Amino acid sequence: MAGMEDVLDVYVRPYDPTRPMVCMDETSKQLVADIRRPIAAKSGHPQRYDAEYHRCGVANIFMFTEPLGGWRRVNVTKQRKKLDWADQC
Repeated sequence: MAGMEDVLDVYVRPYDPTRPMVCMDETSKQLVADIRRPIAAKSGHPQRYDAEYHRCGVANIFMFTEPLGGWRRVNVTKQRKKLDWADQC
């Protein structure tokens, strides 16, 4: 079984285009909308806004990146089901 040091060693390897290091992460985000219009900031006063909001659903965000190769790909889906994961490959 690999230890944490073995995993961290991957991140310090020199760039090799034949063995790319691709990282993946995903998260769900709640989509919200203001119910009341915020009051603009004025000199000496920050913007004021109401903490009440209207819930507009959720979105799932998949992100892939190859940091040493200099690219990333982001996909947003309405859900996070098996087929959504499979579509990312």
